[in-house]
Amino acid sequence: QVQLVESGGGLVQAGGSLSVSCAASGGTFSMYVIGWFRQAPGKEREFVAAISRSGANTYYADSVKGRFTISRVNAKNTVYLRMNSAKSEDTAVYYCAARIGGSMSSYYYSLNDYRYWGQGTQVTVSS
Repeated sequence: QVQLVESGGGLVQAGGSLSVSCAASGGTFSMYVIGWFRQAPGKEREFVAAISRSGANTYYADSVKGRFTISRVNAKNTVYLRMNSAKSEDTAVYYCAARIGGSMSSYYYSLNDYRYWGQGTQVTVSS
């Protein structure tokens, strides 16, 4: 059973930076494609970023492209999401999700592509 635990959320001022982490256990981490999603109050959960198993390929939602960076350290079973130039519209609960398998270069951006989910971490951007 794959378990994902997010951490690092909190309060950040608009224009500031914050990093959140996703630690995985219960399997072979290098077999997971990892995605970050977020859900703001009253809105549907939406894709933020994804990273391939090797870490060489990443994909971002247009709303965060150029501001957010997803990365992974397979030796630490951890994926990171660095948020720069934070905006009030980035306020949401951030979830990491895992999909096992696929090629080393594949990434996915649909909620339905991911089987395992963490509990989420709150990120609040104050203006």
